[in-house]
Amino acid sequence: QVQLVESGGGLVQPGGSLRLSCAASGSIFSFNAMGWYRQAPGKQRELVATITRGGGTNYADSVKGRFTISRDNARNTVYLQMNSLKPEDTAVYYCNARDLSFGPKDYWGQGTQVTVSS
Repeated sequence: QVQLVESGGGLVQPGGSLRLSCAASGSIFSFNAMGWYRQAPGKQRELVATITRGGGTNYADSVKGRFTISRDNARNTVYLQMNSLKPEDTAVYYCNARDLSFGPKDYWGQGTQVTVSS
């Protein structure tokens, strides 16, 4: 029932920027938190950034100061602004929504590829 659709991935040179978008099927305010994860080939999926219903944010150490998570409640969309991109940021990025209404439950988007290369 819950749908998350990511967009904005692509190929960018080191030092460049991208903005990822995650559009939810319902009000993002209904989720306790939303966030972005990423997974590189041969590696586990890792947390990139999260934003809670109250607006609190947290980031992986590797992206602090470079990435910013934000939301637009009117558009039911969460964004990830990625600046100063590095080759190490190359991965499939997944949108996540967490619902604690009836116990913890996570929803995932299909993922969008981000490639940082010269």
